[in-house]
Amino acid sequence: MKPITRRRQRDCGNVIGGDTMGNKEIWQKGITRRDFIKSVTAAGIAAAGAPLLLPKTSHAARDYILIGHPTPATGPIAAFGETSKYADKLAEQEINKDGGIFIKELGKKLPIKIKSVDTESNPTKAAQVASKLILQDKVDLMIVLHTPDTVNPVDAMCERYEVPCISSVAPIEPWLTGGPYKWSFHYFWSLGDIITVFTGMWDEFAKNTNKVVGGFWPNDPDGTVWAQEFTKKLKTMGYKVVDVGRFPYGMQDFSSFISTWKKEKVEILTGVPIPPDWATCWRQCHQQGFIPKIATIGKAILFPAAVNALGGNLPMGLSSEIWWTPWHPFKSSLNGMSCKELAALWTKDTKREWTQPLGFDYAAFEIAADVLKRAGSLDKKKIRESLVQTNLNTVVGPIRFNDKNFALTPLVGGQWTKGTKWPWDLQITYNKQHPNIPTTGKMIFPIPG
Repeated sequence: MKPITRRRQRDCGNVIGGDTMGNKEIWQKGITRRDFIKSVTAAGIAAAGAPLLLPKTSHAARDYILIGHPTPATGPIAAFGETSKYADKLAEQEINKDGGIFIKELGKKLPIKIKSVDTESNPTKAAQVASKLILQDKVDLMIVLHTPDTVNPVDAMCERYEVPCISSVAPIEPWLTGGPYKWSFHYFWSLGDIITVFTGMWDEFAKNTNKVVGGFWPNDPDGTVWAQEFTKKLKTMGYKVVDVGRFPYGMQDFSSFISTWKKEKVEILTGVPIPPDWATCWRQCHQQGFIPKIATIGKAILFPAAVNALGGNLPMGLSSEIWWTPWHPFKSSLNGMSCKELAALWTKDTKREWTQPLGFDYAAFEIAADVLKRAGSLDKKKIRESLVQTNLNTVVGPIRFNDKNFALTPLVGGQWTKGTKWPWDLQITYNKQHPNIPTTGKMIFPIPG
């Protein structure tokens, strides 16, 4: 493979990464859903061991409801999937404790069974897994979360085979690039929300910076769209954007980026890298004497495991978006459990610190249970119609899908500081758009050198 030059890094649509994730390069090219389906359908059908036929809408004779759940259990975005199996088990126990969900057309209750399959953080693998769940396992409903690299390929397969799907944890705009959607329904926040949160955190200290922002955006669906939207919006707000170009997963040397940020006097750093790439870059920033006054990073520093992996004092003062915490004022529609109670249960059972995906993983099954109950049927068209009519209060907030099949969830901002019980604590420092979500700390400025 040729070395990655600056010119090749800037070619958003064509840069192909190394081989650290197998066939992940396909999705990093930013191709359309139709082209992506063509590229993986043959492999997916082979993996499923099934002919190229749409699954029948009539339900096979079995005594349970089968929910497919592709999730990144391993690979570079595995931190997103840390809570998936736990939430699966917790939701399954809660939904099935009284026999399951009453299906009116069958005149009886059926328990749910969840089939979770590892996508290996690989978009092509995610599509193949989804194809197999649909064609071989004949799932009644699909659930998928955790970045466009997982969500978009699975949703594409659900659209192709007309299987209802509940998806989340991918920003709305990158998710919409795979649309339009008929069978997939999505809940999360938009890029407009995150730009508002990031700049809201910066604005308090903007007068003490030169308002020069360095962009650290990878060559994936998130990075491509974030670069476009952030650059456009930040310029209207008086910020100068220094964009070093898109880069592939697994890049090991960010010296040229750091040199550019130094030369352009960048004092605010932002981006949406995967955790391993941010760890590599941030360590090199410190090694090369570049420490911006503010570093607000999406995706890479959302979770304790990813933050702890940075080592030493490197997490101190890093800021990010916050989608869910124990302090969010919402309750589960399944049993009235609060966010604080859900987080405490996770810590009790796993001996680990709470992490943001927990709430969203659990909420997916709240929606699924509600949808199946109201559908009263395992006919996929009736399940889809029930999704259209969703109006539910969940542990991540109210869910009501619009005419583009998505629902917005609240977003606030925060910062990592030294912890008491755990090495690092994520404090809510910005809540202007959602004051019902309480702040738990004050922003540290600047990042300690």
